[in-house]
Amino acid sequence: MAGRSPGRGAAKVLQAVAAHPREMSYASTSAAARWSGVNVATVVRAAQLLGFSGWPALRAEIRSRYLSGLSASQVLGEHDATEDGPARATLRRELTNLQDLSAVLDEDQILRVARLLVAARVTLVLGSGSFAAPGLQLAHLAQTIGHDVRLHQVGGTALLNAVSLLDEGDCVVALHLWRSPREILDALHLARDRRVRIVLVSDRAGEPFSRLATELVHVPSEGASMFPSVVAATTVVQAVIAAVVAVDPAGATGASDHIQALWDRYGLFPDPNE
Repeated sequence: MAGRSPGRGAAKVLQAVAAHPREMSYASTSAAARWSGVNVATVVRAAQLLGFSGWPALRAEIRSRYLSGLSASQVLGEHDATEDGPARATLRRELTNLQDLSAVLDEDQILRVARLLVAARVTLVLGSGSFAAPGLQLAHLAQTIGHDVRLHQVGGTALLNAVSLLDEGDCVVALHLWRSPREILDALHLARDRRVRIVLVSDRAGEPFSRLATELVHVPSEGASMFPSVVAATTVVQAVIAAVVAVDPAGATGASDHIQALWDRYGLFPDPNE
């Protein structure tokens, strides 16, 4: 809030969020106004005071923070039974996530992220457990078009060693969804101290992780069952790779052709004509 104090109405909205996080994380703007005892315009102003575009953006933040405090079995309890089976419920949830992503995805920001990767000598990609999956795609595709992007999945001393080898102008991409181990936060602090650029793909803003970011790319991550979704984060990875190609199409094409020649030389794949 940049040192500004909320007015009485905005304070009521913030108090309602603190007192009823579950209900407010689902609430429409009008429902949030009823929970807060204010009008709809005050709810919107409160969200904007916190740096969000409006109530839907703040509601997504509230939802992500609320879910991050729950265990996987508790998250399951948050999803009411519907007539849909697991497959269709998952599809509906992911379509909603992609629709929400389309409302916040910033084309200029994706291009800035791409330029950071292109400019970096080395980029480390960090993510814990299943949240590293989009990072695997980012590293593999970026390497295929000529950029030294490495997925680092080892923690402890090995993680700090790897970050300590980065120089100013290098990059770290961290995938921070639901929860991340403390050692990833420590690695980001070290990266900042070394003047390394930090790209954070996260479902939350305004916490220690995001305050370290050169670029914070916000993604929805709610799943349909026990576990968070990485579909929106994977879509962002695809967008970044497309932007990297757009920054230097000739370089991307040349690198890809070189890699294809290596694959052919060593017979990596069977001949489709055989």
